[in-house]
Amino acid sequence: MMSMTFGVSSSVTLLFDFWDVHGPAGMVLSVLVVLLLTVFYELLKVWRVWLDRNCKLAQAQSPYAVPPSYRSDSSSVLHGSPSVSSLTPMEPQPPSRNTRNSWLLHGIQAVLHMLQVTLGYMLMLCVMSYNTWIFLGVIVGSVLGYFISFPLLSQI
Repeated sequence: MMSMTFGVSSSVTLLFDFWDVHGPAGMVLSVLVVLLLTVFYELLKVWRVWLDRNCKLAQAQSPYAVPPSYRSDSSSVLHGSPSVSSLTPMEPQPPSRNTRNSWLLHGIQAVLHMLQVTLGYMLMLCVMSYNTWIFLGVIVGSVLGYFISFPLLSQI
């Protein structure tokens, strides 16, 4: 039966049978890999927020966002009023390129979400190996990833 307490051993099996660590060199390499995976996980979160902002920006720039009757180029006060503009027939416009781009961004965001969830569960399973070094690698990777990626959000 597997131990349910944290240990400081240099031998552990992570995620798959082929990732069997024996010795300090293998443990250092495994901690480094787990740390980098955790940094990548944090970067994925920021990338998804960035794509979400771009998707919303693309939708806001769509020609459907502001009706033509409310645009600032109208010279008459009555022309811009809702009662007159609702009587004016509007011809349907084909879907714009921005609409197609927003669907593409949404699809990319869905794939990134799937990747983020998968990576999150894999990191959770690494922590559940109850190896202290692997646990510390996940924690340090999370702090490092947050430190690197989240200041980028204010610049986006």
